[in-house]
This record gives sequence, structure tokens and C-alpha cells, in this order.
Amino acid sequence: MVSMKDIAQACGVSVATVSKALNGQQDIGRETREKIRRVADEMGYMTNASARALKTSRSFNIGVLFIDPKQGGLAHEYFSSVLDSIRVEAERCGYDITFINRNVARRQTSYLQHCLYRGVDGVVIASVDFDDPMVLELVHSGLPVVTIDHLFNGRMAVMSDNVSGMETLVRYVAGKGHRRLAFIHGEQTTVTDGRLTGFYRACEALGIEVDENCVIEGAYHDVGLCCEATKELLSRPDRPSCIFFPDDFSYIGGYNAIVEAGLKIPEDISAVGYDGIRLSQVVSPALTTWRQNTEELGREAAARLIELIEHPKTALIDRYVVSGRLLEGGSVADLTNR
Repeated sequence: MVSMKDIAQACGVSVATVSKALNGQQDIGRETREKIRRVADEMGYMTNASARALKTSRSFNIGVLFIDPKQGGLAHEYFSSVLDSIRVEAERCGYDITFINRNVARRQTSYLQHCLYRGVDGVVIASVDFDDPMVLELVHSGLPVVTIDHLFNGRMAVMSDNVSGMETLVRYVAGKGHRRLAFIHGEQTTVTDGRLTGFYRACEALGIEVDENCVIEGAYHDVGLCCEATKELLSRPDRPSCIFFPDDFSYIGGYNAIVEAGLKIPEDISAVGYDGIRLSQVVSPALTTWRQNTEELGREAAARLIELIEHPKTALIDRYVVSGRLLEGGSVADLTNR
């Protein structure tokens, strides 16, 4: 069995340095720490989890609270990518993950009780009702917590750039000559608030008058509801020239409604999505959308939670914003020459 002494000899460092690197201590150089971890992996070194837990008073297990009311689960491409990035970063740092729910030994319990039962060192929270009393109980407990796309006072949050992302999309569409804009947005969440702010802010800066009847509440990842909202917009005598959809998946409902009405994209009406999932680029024409950096969202959430766990007295409690990028598909017509 490979020992820390073997790794130390292979790397030309002391056993103490190897121990610090494998336990995530920050008082050695980053390059040295990464080299030691890489060599340890190549040599097949495995720590004794029980001994490490006793020594550090930690379980090296982090919880992930993820609730998908539409039961898409890991088939939800956006969240599956975020969750996989959390897993990869956690495992890279020597942690396992446990999905948190309200069941322990077939009995109903709270999220906090489940966390205590599993002995997790901290929790990443994403895609939940953040006003749920059980979520609030967990957030305000003594456990280290990192939220994704929601802000709590005094808690670490990793956020998508929803405001600037939507602003960029509006400016792009306006640059193609569009002035009659419609926005089918998701249900009321922090994410939706940010996107609505970006939409109105960009329209105001560009002098575009927003018809409030063309700003419709829909739901994320809901093809049927998006289809009905699109039909309502298309029935208007002065229909919009471009529709912003809640997300790329929901756009399929809008696409179906547009085709059913005998219209073509982008010749008769333009469309914009959000998320940048793979589906958006395989439809025809490819959808103009905002690509969220799901890999960085998950990685940063896990990394910052582990920082809170391992260095509770020095870790900064702050908001970290992850930038995305525009995917310029073929779903927005150029009206500037018409």
C-alpha cells in the first residue's frame, strides 16, 4: 500500500509537507500542493477516511440540497452540469457528497436534521424555495452554507450574472433593429428578479418602450406553459418582433406555438433563450442565448464551501459572480436593412 513516505520520496519533500497538501492546508505553495496531490493520485494513494475524520473532527462529506419541483432530476441539463461540477471539485479536495432530503430511515425529518444525521461538514443549496422555513432553519444554523443564485445576509453565495446577461441579450437584439420586445419570464425568484432588472434596465438605456402586456410570467423548464404564453403573444394585432424565453428548454414550447401558427424563425418572428444548454445549438436555426458557466458555478460553490469548512476564521463571506457569454445563433433576424 502506498504511504505518505512513498509520496514524499517521489516528490522530494518531507512527509509533513505531504500531509499538509493532502489535508488541504494552505501554508504550502500552490504548485507544491497540486504536484503532491497529482503524484498521490498517480500512485494510487488513498487516505484512511476514518482516521482522518477522527484527527480533524470532520466527516469530509458535504451536503447538496437540490429540489426540482418538476421532477427533471439529473435530466435537467443546466442543474446536472452544476451538480457534476460540485462533485468533481469536492472529490478533488477529498470530500464526498450527500444529497439532502427530508427522509431519514423512512421517517420525515427536516433538512437540518438530515444534515446532522449524515454528519455533513457543510451544505451547498441550489434550486429550492428559499422562503421555506426548513431551508431558512438550515441557512441560519451553525453549519457552513453556500447558496447558488440566492443571497442571504451573512452567508456565502455564488451567483450567475443574470442582470448583465439579460442586458447583453437585449442590446444584441436591439442592435438588430428590434423594438417590439416580449419577455416570458420564469416564476418569481432571485434569478427572475435579476433578469427582469436587466431587461428593463437595457430597454430604458436604449429608449425602448416596454409594453407591460408583453411581459408575461411563465415558469422555468415548462414547455406547455411557454407554449400557451407564446400563443397569447402571437394573437396580438401588433405582435412582438422578438420573444425572450425563460430558458432554452422552455423555448421548445414557444417554437411549437410559432410553427403551429404557420410562422418561421427568424423570418417572421425572432426568439432568444437563456442558459446555453446543448439543445439550444442543435435546433434549427440555432437559438441565440446566454451561455451560463455551469462548470464554474458548481466548482466555485464547492471550493468556497470547503474553504468555509477548513478555515472558518479566515474565509471571506462574500458574493461571487460567475460570468457567462452570448451564443449568437440564427434565431434573431436583422431588421436594420428592412
